[in-house]
Amino acid sequence: MSRRPSRPRGAPLKYVYREFDGIPFPGQDALGLFDQLFELVMEYGQPALDAMDRLQIDPRQQELLDQLIRDGLLEKAGARWRLTPRAIRAMQRKALMEIFSRLRAGRREGHEAPSPGPAGERDDGTRPYQFGDPTADLDFQATLRNAIRRAGPGLPLKLREQDLELHCTESQASCSTAILLDMSGSMARYGRFYHAKKCAMAVHALITQRFPQDTVDLVGFYSGAAVIPEHRLPLIGPKPVSILDPRVRLRVPIDRVDEGPLHFTNLQMGLRLAGRLLRRRAGDHKQIFIITDGQPTAHLQGDFVHLMYPPDRETALATLHEALALSRHGVRLCTFALTEDYAGLDWVGFVDRMTRLTGGVAFYCAGGDLSECLMESYLSGRRVRTWLS
Repeated sequence: MSRRPSRPRGAPLKYVYREFDGIPFPGQDALGLFDQLFELVMEYGQPALDAMDRLQIDPRQQELLDQLIRDGLLEKAGARWRLTPRAIRAMQRKALMEIFSRLRAGRREGHEAPSPGPAGERDDGTRPYQFGDPTADLDFQATLRNAIRRAGPGLPLKLREQDLELHCTESQASCSTAILLDMSGSMARYGRFYHAKKCAMAVHALITQRFPQDTVDLVGFYSGAAVIPEHRLPLIGPKPVSILDPRVRLRVPIDRVDEGPLHFTNLQMGLRLAGRLLRRRAGDHKQIFIITDGQPTAHLQGDFVHLMYPPDRETALATLHEALALSRHGVRLCTFALTEDYAGLDWVGFVDRMTRLTGGVAFYCAGGDLSECLMESYLSGRRVRTWLS
């Protein structure tokens, strides 16, 4: 038999007994193995799972591995290991808890809009009634005081519209977010992609668990751009560098971009894809989070993708034009520039230009500090978004 504590508020502690379901609580060894698997997959992606078939596993570790299979965290599809949906959710929760454990104490969570309105928590103060306001928010004491002040204390007391006062409330607004994740070759350095991927998983978990009215889409951009399904996020990695020439000028057809060098940075194509996704979403506010470590080195022109290194002015202008078009449609752009490598930070000037042009926000941080910046930006986004009105 198993038992779990069940204690209604104000009631003494009680236990509810139920039939044991046969699944033991995972021991510390099993939990430790999952943590190791989580870190390996987050750092190395799909190759970490592929390598499991080639590892020499001793009998004790094999038992722990079998336990992960029995717990529904791992499964084998043909010749390949695969994370189950349950494992993906567990990894999201773990990433979320790790990030929140590092956030500064006292930060108020929420998605409040800057203006008072309906469908929110009550705030201090009252305001006059306006035609169409919900009567459920009437402040009866303030309303009666207004009526007595106007007509005196005699009975019967007749209320008029100008007597009515309502409680102020914090209006609640839904938000549609697209996370643009840089998958270019340079993101493999300094653990940048590991931190960026973990943050994206945590934001996804936060939105689905706490803000179900919000939406989040994930887009990876490299020489091209593509939507990242939720179940694929832990398994992806930055694109390998395949050209080491000091000067590159290539042109690849859009429909064959994945057949060419993949390690360039096509932020313009990522913004365009994110814009299409956000247009399908019904959020009151829309925003794009850009996580990147360098200046764009690829852009669209006609039916071709132009790959250009060193970064070219033509690429920068095409990307800025795409960002400006999104901001004019009410999309807020927030850029997280990863700056561990101080050898060539000239590219931050591009981020400054894009931020000023779009009225957005920019954070300059190391990959290890990304979680605090990104999470607090999302949680406080309702207050920052006053420029949309």
